[in-house]
Amino acid sequence: MRTTVIPAQITTIEDKIAGNLNLIQILILMVPVFWTTIIYTIFTPAMHLAWYKIPLVLSVLFICLLLSLRIKGKVVVSWLGILFRYNIRPKYYVFNKNSFYLRNLDLPIFEKREVKLLHKNVAKKETKQLNLKFSIADFVKFENMIGNPKYTLSYREGKKGGINVAFRQVQK
Repeated sequence: MRTTVIPAQITTIEDKIAGNLNLIQILILMVPVFWTTIIYTIFTPAMHLAWYKIPLVLSVLFICLLLSLRIKGKVVVSWLGILFRYNIRPKYYVFNKNSFYLRNLDLPIFEKREVKLLHKNVAKKETKQLNLKFSIADFVKFENMIGNPKYTLSYREGKKGGINVAFRQVQK
């Protein structure tokens, strides 16, 4: 009984279609057939053999035969693809530690701690949050007030770092 060894990783094995030829080699060897057909039908004299058509056909045939050979288990076309990708890649790599592109930033998350007061009777102060929502009409009115010479704009700093802004009408 005939037995075959099945490899552990079957993705690295190439499928053989005809003999020892895989799909890429068969496609490369079909190129001279199509090239010969194009040369024979399009170039003058059409559908007749001429002396200048033979070198064109033979040169493409020779190139395709060379590209379909195997070296160290790989087709020459794949070796040329590897060399091409190697030659077009950047030669110098500049490391920039300030780049944040595709970088995982591990920022610390600070938890809020509750401060225990000495006196339990002291009530917590409630802070007011201003939820100011302005419409476009409000912005138009504001712009008209700033550009109007009848009004003046005054501001002063508050005690806790805030700014108080006031519009006053100029009296003449």
